[in-house]
Amino acid sequence: MARFFSSNPTIRVCVGIASWIPVIIWSIDHGFTISSPTFNPDSNQLTRDIVLLNRQAAISHKYIRGDVVTLYAPDDPDKVITKRIIALEGDTVFTLPPYPDKFLRIPNGHCWVEGDDTYHSKDSNTFGPVPLGLINAKVTYILWPLPRFGKVPHIEKPGRVAIYADSSAF
Repeated sequence: MARFFSSNPTIRVCVGIASWIPVIIWSIDHGFTISSPTFNPDSNQLTRDIVLLNRQAAISHKYIRGDVVTLYAPDDPDKVITKRIIALEGDTVFTLPPYPDKFLRIPNGHCWVEGDDTYHSKDSNTFGPVPLGLINAKVTYILWPLPRFGKVPHIEKPGRVAIYADSSAF
């Protein structure tokens, strides 16, 4: 019987695939999924990235400046958008047009998000600070296209954000 399993290539492949099922189920149960957001830097709408999303991060609300997240669009809750966190609660962000004020202190429970293509992005400069509750996942890895495979680059914009250790500074 053991020789039948080891000599039959079809059964070997099926057993090999079946052995990954518990790993996949564990990954999904623990908050990891695959998605295809608009995340491609060449702005080519014909090819979309495939990324790994960490949904567990959205439950804990543990973010740092520079994280890329997916969130429900504040102006269209049926739409999920991908943006980078620029500022967190208590930070002061220097805004860009069309936002009406030159700078803004981020209220508690909110963050400031922007697209990496700053002047061609509908983001917090359009709709203001975003409630952390709208974030549904953190983008952790790019899986496709293969030349970009790897951890999502962490990019901060320090010239745009003033961080104060004492939140009563304002």
